[in-house]
Amino acid sequence: MAILDSQGRLFGKISVLDIGAGLVIAMVLGGIFLFPGATGNSVAQVGSKTTPVEVDMIVRGLSVADPEALLEQFRTEKKTDIIIRNQPYGTVDVLKVEPSPRTIVVPQPDGTAKAVPDPRPEAALSTNMRLTLGGEAQINDGEVVLGNSKIKVGTPIELEGSTYNFKGSVIGVNIVE
Repeated sequence: MAILDSQGRLFGKISVLDIGAGLVIAMVLGGIFLFPGATGNSVAQVGSKTTPVEVDMIVRGLSVADPEALLEQFRTEKKTDIIIRNQPYGTVDVLKVEPSPRTIVVPQPDGTAKAVPDPRPEAALSTNMRLTLGGEAQINDGEVVLGNSKIKVGTPIELEGSTYNFKGSVIGVNIVE
């Protein structure tokens, strides 16, 4: 009796291709169970320590009918939901909200420039503001991570509440000691 017959079967019973497929499946299962999560490239680690952080963001040119009502809503609710790079993070505290004046630059006769309040009527329907948000973040190699997203200066953040949904940009990140 030959070890391998004319149809590629060992001892006339099992195909060599079946044995190869079985070995590949066994190696994949062994890799999954013996080395789970071996990729090691995830940003956020489960069970890692969180640290309080403050994130400063700026919102420019937000079209809103009543800017003072929106600012007052932030001051009274003191919470907002944030979305970072289209990934919902959750709720954070609104620590501070400051309106920024809408100004334009006017050249002066002596060649200097002066910032004056914007006289255009449509400027009354647009607002700028600076918000300070507080939350718990992971610190990985000196980088602040909220959820699975690194927070750096320039990162776009979307704020969402019961009556608003708009985007702003991070202008500062502070780890609270």
